[in-house]
Amino acid sequence: MALLVCMVLCCSATKPLSRVLIIGDSISLGYTPFVVKDLADKAVVSHSPGNSESTTTGIKKIESWLGDQHWDLIVFNWGLWDLCYRSSTSKVTGKRDKINGKLSTTLDDYRKNLEFLVQRLQKASPHLIFVTTTLVPPNEGGRFAGDEDKYNAVAREVMKKYNVQINDLNKLSHKVHSKFGMGSDNVHYNASGYELLSKQITASIKKQLKIK
Repeated sequence: MALLVCMVLCCSATKPLSRVLIIGDSISLGYTPFVVKDLADKAVVSHSPGNSESTTTGIKKIESWLGDQHWDLIVFNWGLWDLCYRSSTSKVTGKRDKINGKLSTTLDDYRKNLEFLVQRLQKASPHLIFVTTTLVPPNEGGRFAGDEDKYNAVAREVMKKYNVQINDLNKLSHKVHSKFGMGSDNVHYNASGYELLSKQITASIKKQLKIK
């Protein structure tokens, strides 16, 4: 009888799984299913509804994404949409146009927006991880290769200011895109590419939450 009571109490005292929220664009939507699978018995991983697009979108929708839930960790990124040029007359998917288009978010506005978002996220979770913006290939229709480095540099300064952990997915993306990218005009990856990117995301989550 005593043993049975002990077993019941021990089971009821089992620590609940950590709750993780991922916020990001289509790159994060690509790797999130693999993260969910890899952490299935260790954490409850969710992605904010749909594509999180730019920091401007983030400011508009952050409250609905966070809700009133407690998040043990939030993994987030904005960048590819911010550095994109778009034109209403473009026939390229997403109205991308780096020749005649308008820049979505200037570096100065990107900094201001990130600061606002980081401060809000810090109120929603004790642990944050910023994921650097991945590779922009040379022939991408609405983005200039190398601009991701400029936006990542600003992001690093903001994260340092607010003591936010950084996961440098950009570095890994150079290797992954060369083999598993969707081409020199596309920032996306095939399933194998997203799975490889997910490994670094999963590892950073485990390290931050001290999950084995």
